[in-house]
Amino acid sequence: MAQFPNLMAPYTIGPVTIRNRIVSTGHDTGMSEHGGLIGDQLIAYQEARARGGAGLIVLQVAAISPDAFYTSHILQAMDDSCIPGYARITEAIKGQGATVFGQIFHPGREMLGSADGTLGISWSSSTVANERYHVKPRAMTTEVIAKTIRDYADAAERLKKGGIQGIEIVASHGYLPAQFLSLNINRRTDGYGGSIENRLRFFREVLEAVRERVGPEIAVGARISGEDRDGIGLEPDESLYACVELNKAGLVDYLSVVAGSSATRPGSFHIVPPMMQETGYTAPLGRAVKDQVDVPVMVTGRINQPQMAEEIIGRGDADACGMTRSLIADPEMPNKAGAGRVDDIRACIACNQACIGHFFMGAAISCIQHPETGREREYDNPAPAATPRKVLVAGGGPGGMKAAAVAAVRGHDVTLFEAGVQLGGQALLAQLLPSRAEFGGIVTNLTRELELAGVTVRRNTRVDRTLVQTEKPDVVVIATGAEPAATEIEGQDEAHVVNAWQVLKGEVNVGQSVMVADFRCDWIGLGLAEKLALDGCQVQLAFNGSQLGENLMQYLRDHAAGRMFDLGVTLHSYARVFGVDSDAVYLEHVMAQKPIVCEGVDTLVTALGHESVANLEQDLAGLDVELHMIGDCLAPRTAEEAILEGMKVAVAL
Repeated sequence: MAQFPNLMAPYTIGPVTIRNRIVSTGHDTGMSEHGGLIGDQLIAYQEARARGGAGLIVLQVAAISPDAFYTSHILQAMDDSCIPGYARITEAIKGQGATVFGQIFHPGREMLGSADGTLGISWSSSTVANERYHVKPRAMTTEVIAKTIRDYADAAERLKKGGIQGIEIVASHGYLPAQFLSLNINRRTDGYGGSIENRLRFFREVLEAVRERVGPEIAVGARISGEDRDGIGLEPDESLYACVELNKAGLVDYLSVVAGSSATRPGSFHIVPPMMQETGYTAPLGRAVKDQVDVPVMVTGRINQPQMAEEIIGRGDADACGMTRSLIADPEMPNKAGAGRVDDIRACIACNQACIGHFFMGAAISCIQHPETGREREYDNPAPAATPRKVLVAGGGPGGMKAAAVAAVRGHDVTLFEAGVQLGGQALLAQLLPSRAEFGGIVTNLTRELELAGVTVRRNTRVDRTLVQTEKPDVVVIATGAEPAATEIEGQDEAHVVNAWQVLKGEVNVGQSVMVADFRCDWIGLGLAEKLALDGCQVQLAFNGSQLGENLMQYLRDHAAGRMFDLGVTLHSYARVFGVDSDAVYLEHVMAQKPIVCEGVDTLVTALGHESVANLEQDLAGLDVELHMIGDCLAPRTAEEAILEGMKVAVAL
């Protein structure tokens, strides 16, 4: 409390007092059960964050009606079958001392999919198409508007019956209330269109209906984008007007301010802003609202450390901070902050790989650093080992570090051996890419986990058969990683061909005109292209996929496309490299099966995947020791799989 007097102070929202200003804001988890109901997995996930000390947990959006069912795993509040699940989750969260609100939601034209694969009918204020999902909505009639308002009130009443302490109307990110409020979208000529007063009418009537239905004992608030950041959606003055007027009318007990819009690719980047976006950048949006209203204001947007949240609240930019991904990465962050254990906090690095990345894959969200997230029922707080054993971990990359830390926490005697001078493996290279320095935080966080767990670390020591025979471990966990795949490109011996690792380590020089050959369609190829372009090279990027960054989550891929355009990088899609000489690179369009000749290229930089470093497995064959392989030495993938496998092995020992 002494270190964070503002952040850890209680505050009041309407009839509810909340223990601190750390908020887990409403976010899709991919954990709903069939039919959009709340089940054991979601309860365990949210209970862990409540137990970790979060002040307020806002449950994810719940559809108010069948035409608001915008994804297959949205929660539903359209009939009474939802009430038992809400009762269970609110009891669990409140039992840990946190406060629980629930979001009720209609996406309007923001329809991502349907239950059976067919396209449904979407509704909006007007027939203005959605750019990102290519949806042309129907304009809501006054009868449909009236029914929708009743649906909001009915849904709010169901959540109240389930024990929810507050109701949040989602008007952020270009969803239905924002579609009415925005002059760029609302083209109506009746009482719900035209003047800004009329455009606010739908939002106002929704809040009035909800307030009347739930009564004074339930807090009622709204989430709204301070700006859509796309130039074709809600404007900042429209958002601020709505906040001020709804506050004057006494219709909101709080306002939750964010940035961005789901309707466009540039706007959607700000829904879950990645590491290339500066931390705390939405604070001015919160301040603009707070200066003109007299209810508490929350602000959300890359607030990943309690020090930052303390500063934002102390400056008066907001009364509370949404720190959702921070709580995904470290559910215990509030308790650690309150106890002054800031060095023990596992800071979110905004990689977006397993949180929002999983959502877009239709899977339950998790965290690459903390794979226990989303798997709380199986892996949260693993039991002490029945029989402590001597464990040797070979390889100090993220997977080996996680395996060592978890095994030691469970009571095993663990020594981690790293052949190099630094722990971190390929994460040390990843952090060298432009706008990816924060990825190095994964090494910092895992190093702290090793220290807290009491793992013995021996650097500059390569594990071999002799060392294992000397150490006499009961278990060896092999986490020796991977190395760049060998290339077999016609003409490479006569040309200047280097690999991605050599460039990032500064071991080679490249010419003025560079071709990057990207097999994986991930961060490596496009990151190298950006780095070399920033270094002043003329860059071409050839990737064996349909689009740039094909294997990255959507927000990252879209941002990268903008960067490539800004930097003048020439892109070649569906391109496989097959030849090179001293002055040209020869590609094949994999679909047309025809050559693409790129002349005037000085250097070919290869990012053509990796090969497992698995020789230790054969070297240890025949020894009386239990062997496990994890991460890239098992099969080249990403840090997420390595860390997950490290955790699983350690829990099983």
